[in-house]
Amino acid sequence: MHVATSLRIAANISMLYGHLPLLDRPAAAAAAGFEAVECWWPFSAPVPGDQEVDAFENALDDAGVRLVALNMVEGNMLAGDRGLLSSPRRQGEFLDGIDTAVGFADRTGCRVLNALYGNREDDVDPDRQDQLALESLAAAATAAEAIGATVVLEAINAQEAPNYPLGDADALRSAVDAVNAVTGLRNTRMLCDLYHHGRSGEDVPALLEFHASRIGHVQIADTPDRGRPGSGALDYPAIFATLQEIQYSGWIGLEYEPTRDPAIDYDWLAGWRAPR
Repeated sequence: MHVATSLRIAANISMLYGHLPLLDRPAAAAAAGFEAVECWWPFSAPVPGDQEVDAFENALDDAGVRLVALNMVEGNMLAGDRGLLSSPRRQGEFLDGIDTAVGFADRTGCRVLNALYGNREDDVDPDRQDQLALESLAAAATAAEAIGATVVLEAINAQEAPNYPLGDADALRSAVDAVNAVTGLRNTRMLCDLYHHGRSGEDVPALLEFHASRIGHVQIADTPDRGRPGSGALDYPAIFATLQEIQYSGWIGLEYEPTRDPAIDYDWLAGWRAPR
């Protein structure tokens, strides 16, 4: 599969190199030819110590890679958390981490911050959770605006996260529009994770065209097993063609499960070289 050189590709180091210690991951991405990376929340707490923050920044600098997208505090993803910002018990952790996320983005030049909405909780009124989400996201968007950054929200398919309320592109768009209406800003946008949209049965090229003006970031993997593009059912040649047609100029994060064989994991990128 040939990927047009006008599409900018970033390695998600939390997925592709999650088997390595955090501080080794930027160098591993650089060794594979990537100039840009994205990651889940990389710190041990919402307000980590200076030494921990400096160590990750130094790892990025030493590897010569650019951080282009960063998850805000999301909880324990491996244990099933999908964000904390709508949880009455844990919203404070997200709010505490806003300054850390925005400050680190400012230091590294990252301008996309991903805020995961959070799962529904059995003992909490959904309307209350939505109100907490709106408050949390408004606070994040206002802080991000100060450095010219975008806050993005993503949909997650119901098979993997049945309690996550943003299950498709329309729900995602509604949430994004609600935040922008409250803040009066335009810096909350859609993160289109094409794996999740495909797993939800959506027409991926069609939703990219329909929501083009609201897309702030794109991530890719194939369905149903979240492997590299070309390993499953999604028509990635058509998807890449659509991204070019809508003149998407942001980064595309590779957020798929690796085999750890570079010849398999990256050969689908034949013809592409990271521009430096």
